[in-house]
Amino acid sequence: MKSRPMLALRALILLAALSACPLAAQTAPKVTTPKEALGFNLGDDYQVANYTQLEAWWKKLAAESNRMKLVDIGPTAEGRRQYMAIITSPENLKKLDRYKEISRKLALAEGITEDQAHALAREGKAVVWIDGGLHASESVGSQQEMEMVYQMVSRTDAETLRFLDDVILLCVLANPDGQELIANWYMRGSEKLDAPLKTRSGAP
Repeated sequence: MKSRPMLALRALILLAALSACPLAAQTAPKVTTPKEALGFNLGDDYQVANYTQLEAWWKKLAAESNRMKLVDIGPTAEGRRQYMAIITSPENLKKLDRYKEISRKLALAEGITEDQAHALAREGKAVVWIDGGLHASESVGSQQEMEMVYQMVSRTDAETLRFLDDVILLCVLANPDGQELIANWYMRGSEKLDAPLKTRSGAP
């Protein structure tokens, strides 16, 4: 027969394991990676994602992650839909309307006292706008925007979770038409781009 201290120790270990399970499920979201969505990692040599790929991937991430909401902010000059990714903690996403109201009141600064303004500032969240890809031929901007969104919906380290709790992040690709044009132009001959490298390396 096992001793009472040993049974108590096993019970504590089991309790700790069971308690950890819900936390792990909450902090380890499974979302589609760049490789799964695009067929390559962002930043890989001779690879540039176009806006069509960005749109399809962001829609998938928004469906998979409880940290992200995708908002259509209108048409581009060429008729594409331009999207804004709102990224924050799941708790903050549930109260977006309240945080929008707080930001509006503080921005207008009408009909509220100084004390009320301080109270609203304490209750509200910092709202940070990050865009990329305005100059389409500077293609790194559009690719980093995609990487940023992925990192924010997939990372589980303490600093990222703290950031998401304190901040509401608004990510927008600034020039969808330009990203589509440049990426499609660059990738039109992608199968030929690595040929000089193979020749120099002595590969057949």
